[in-house]
Amino acid sequence: MKTVLFTAAAIALAMPALAETRITYKSAKAGTAYYQMGVEIAEAMKAGTGGDVIVTLEESQGSVQNVMEVRARGADYVFTTPPALIGSAQAASGPFADKGDPAFDGIRALFPIPSLTMHFIMSADSGVTTLDGLEGKTILLGAGSFGATEGEKYVELFGLTDKVKIADSELSNAVAALKNGQIDGFVTAGSYPAPNVIEAAASMPVTLISMTDEQVTATKRTPVVIPAGTYPGQDTDVATTSLPVVAYATDKMDDDTAYLMTKTFWEQKDMLSTTSPWWGAVSSGMLSTITTAIHPGAVRYYDEIGVSLSDSQK
Repeated sequence: MKTVLFTAAAIALAMPALAETRITYKSAKAGTAYYQMGVEIAEAMKAGTGGDVIVTLEESQGSVQNVMEVRARGADYVFTTPPALIGSAQAASGPFADKGDPAFDGIRALFPIPSLTMHFIMSADSGVTTLDGLEGKTILLGAGSFGATEGEKYVELFGLTDKVKIADSELSNAVAALKNGQIDGFVTAGSYPAPNVIEAAASMPVTLISMTDEQVTATKRTPVVIPAGTYPGQDTDVATTSLPVVAYATDKMDDDTAYLMTKTFWEQKDMLSTTSPWWGAVSSGMLSTITTAIHPGAVRYYDEIGVSLSDSQK
């Protein structure tokens, strides 16, 4: 009898451990907005599943690294990256040229997260309200980030090369430099509301430049509108561009886990939005930016809530 009781107790103690699913989530460098989003997703998964899903964050050096690690990771790996990089990996093109791997074909999407949104912030004193007005002004782009690379592309694309002065400074110095009059404006990419833009707008009058439809189209990026009131003093909607970002797993993840994670994310989104406003910009409409297959477990959830998916996504 003692042996039977001991065995039953041991089974009872073991059951919660067996029910717990551990996920490794790899997104961005510590200290960035996307790392903070990872923290918030981990908290939401734990709260929404009653501890059945435990997410552990790993610092990342960037989206390309996140995709490359698929080759050596297992069923518990979730990572973030722009959808275009998945297509590049599966086609062995772009940053994945000569680095193709069959493991890339198994990448499957789960849910979108806040997009990288381009912000052009100018001091009100500069008088600049359009991209054309940047001529003769000093702007800070920073270096090594998507926003810096995209900003450089736009300067060239819209004929501003040699017409604007690019400040030689880190983006972390942008707000102080703007307040001190050392620059007329800066360019940054982040999920809105972006902390550095909030800081700038709260400390001095600034203008967020709105792009024309033609300019947005010329960038070949995803159009996005930053709603009026997002930042202090922003009285009108601002049209700009964005780079979608999505959370991915692989086909090694079982359908039930993918279903649970996807369902929990959407059911916790309102709570996430009260934690950080950038989650408010995420909607099911952003699923249209996913250009490769969605995990069957996630598809099951989207079918349940009546979200239409393309044939290529299923």
